[in-house]
Amino acid sequence: MAGELSGADAIGESGSAGCGDVVRIQLAISGGTVRSARFLAFGCGAATASANLACERLTGAGLLDALSLSAEWLDTELGGLGSDRRHGPELVADAVARALEHWYSNRLGQVGLPLARNHVAVAMSGGVDSAVAAQLLRAAGHEVVGVTMRLWHDPGAAAAERSCCSPETVQMARRTAHGLGIPHLTIDAAEAFRRGVVERFIQGYAAGRTPNPCVTCNGEVRFSILAQAAALLGARGLATGHYARVQDGTIARATDTDKDQSYMLAMLTPATIDRLVFPLGALRKDEVREIAHTAKLPAADAVESQEVCFVGVGGYVPFLERAGMAPTPGPIVDEEGTDLGTHDGYWRYTVGQRRGVGVSADGPRYVLGTDAATNTVVVGPRELLATHELRLQPFTLNESVDGAHLEVRVRYRGKALRGQAHPTENGLRVTLQDPADGVAPGQTAALYRDGRLVGAGVITGKDDV
Repeated sequence: MAGELSGADAIGESGSAGCGDVVRIQLAISGGTVRSARFLAFGCGAATASANLACERLTGAGLLDALSLSAEWLDTELGGLGSDRRHGPELVADAVARALEHWYSNRLGQVGLPLARNHVAVAMSGGVDSAVAAQLLRAAGHEVVGVTMRLWHDPGAAAAERSCCSPETVQMARRTAHGLGIPHLTIDAAEAFRRGVVERFIQGYAAGRTPNPCVTCNGEVRFSILAQAAALLGARGLATGHYARVQDGTIARATDTDKDQSYMLAMLTPATIDRLVFPLGALRKDEVREIAHTAKLPAADAVESQEVCFVGVGGYVPFLERAGMAPTPGPIVDEEGTDLGTHDGYWRYTVGQRRGVGVSADGPRYVLGTDAATNTVVVGPRELLATHELRLQPFTLNESVDGAHLEVRVRYRGKALRGQAHPTENGLRVTLQDPADGVAPGQTAALYRDGRLVGAGVITGKDDV
């Protein structure tokens, strides 16, 4: 099994010459089967033995079986190598996973296996929620395959303790899936994520908006890629570890309102919603942790992920600086235009911000708005933050809302506000009976009726519709 494979369809490599061990796996794939597998290994005997065993198993295997190859299986078949030599099976399993990642990622958008209703693709982030979602679906009798997206992360930033963009989460998700006895596929989604989420986040702040990258990611990138991966794997069902439910063809709030994440799913299309399964929709977080501990899942004690996963340690301001938004002094003015001080860049401020404004006044001053064209920050007293009307564009509606009594949320974890919505020529007009504080252009407004998400849109204006 050792040697070069001429015309390999997929190649995966793991390790580094600096550490002394490198494994390269080469696969020839056709008709949904690994027709041939070869390896090159440089380093210890454990890596060579593991690579040879892996290629023996892979040759003639179906792709779902190939996606199930784990370091644990290799180690067990080799008689238990011990902690000092465990890195051999781990390197080989990683190289195999990278080869299959390469092969599948290049085929996104194509149709693979026929879609089976009982077959579910679960988006696994490496955290406890998605791990338990996969475990519950498997226990319920579904044919489950885990899918993890290798997302873009800022190479100039220290990684946050738990980020769904970090390389470590890919390995955690793979270990969890294999521990559950299910296949696991990694998809290289870095470029799609960078273009569709990261670049739009930067552009939004450059234009003076406050974008919500999580809503954008779910609505336009993550679920789209999950659906494309599912098409290759033969899975009709799509599942995640979100705390939400599907009710009457729309997204609905989770039973645990403290953990509800339906807001983050506000821009999903009806076609996607029709395929969704949310195994955690009726569970509390402590129940999920208990299930994970009982099942001895590797992610049982994983910490919560940060909201904006890709910015790294330090938050969005240093991230934007690394992205090229240089500090540029400009005026801070009050609501009447009177100069109160200076700032180092309008994009450092968000509507509703108080801390860090740095002006002297006869009371607390909050950011009321920013003007990208003039590099101006406007501040004022808290009462001026109250917003009674919004304009949403673009927007989506799952059913008619004209004149209906709705609950409106303008941020994740924000309280529900009573309101009504009316389509106009310029977008969706939302009037609020309960005023919203700190509303900024670029934020997402989610519209609920009886706990169901009936519409959503991007805030483009306020008090002027």
